[in-house]
Amino acid sequence: MAENYNGMAVGIFELDSFAACFVALDAASKAANVKIQNIERNRLGAGACVKMRGSVSDVTAAMEAAIHVAEPISKVVSHTVIASPAHDTEPAMYMTANK
Repeated sequence: MAENYNGMAVGIFELDSFAACFVALDAASKAANVKIQNIERNRLGAGACVKMRGSVSDVTAAMEAAIHVAEPISKVVSHTVIASPAHDTEPAMYMTANK
C-alpha cells in the first residue's frame, strides 16, 4: 500500500550516475528527517531520479546534503524543492514510479 505523502514538501534530484544517487540519498536521509519516496532509473542513460518527502526545512536540508556529496562524483542534471505541491500534482508523482 502506498504511503500518504499529502501535505509534505517534495524534493527531487536527478544525477547522471545511478550509484551516485544512492550515495546522495544516503547523505540526504542522514541529514534530515525525510522519507525516500522512490528512485527511478533513467530510461536512456545510467542516471536516476530520487524523490523524497518531508517538511520544507527537512527536505531543503536533505537536498543540500545530497547535492553537496553528489557534485564531486556525478553530474547533477537538476534538483528542486516544491514546498507545497498542488493537490493535482500528487498523482503525477506516482505515474512513472509505479510502471
